[in-house]
Amino acid sequence: MVSCSTLSFQISEPTMLELRPNCEHCDKDLPPHAQDAMICSFECTFCLDCVNHKLQGVCPNCGGNFKPRPIRPPSMGRNDNDLAHYPARTTRLFRPVDLVKHVQTLVDEKPSHLAPLSNGNAR
Repeated sequence: MVSCSTLSFQISEPTMLELRPNCEHCDKDLPPHAQDAMICSFECTFCLDCVNHKLQGVCPNCGGNFKPRPIRPPSMGRNDNDLAHYPARTTRLFRPVDLVKHVQTLVDEKPSHLAPLSNGNAR
């Protein structure tokens, strides 16, 4: 525990992204080095094809947008921040999205925090 007169906090192990191994919708393999892995702020993981062509760039779980998932170096990362020391998750999460319901939700709710796609890229 570290403390001073106005601040007290406990130093703990860093929290890393899980680097989930597959697209939750189509079950495509998304290994740690996959450049088409997309995540939302809750780390729901989908492939770029599903994000752009099926999910309309909106996470079906939280309603947020997607960003490319960072790639963790396999080894020799600075300060041991690499896959060798912080391996990717191996448990798969496969829960296909009801696309009709998802699209209807987008039509009904019209999420104002998401700008329309202009060039086919994820929001």
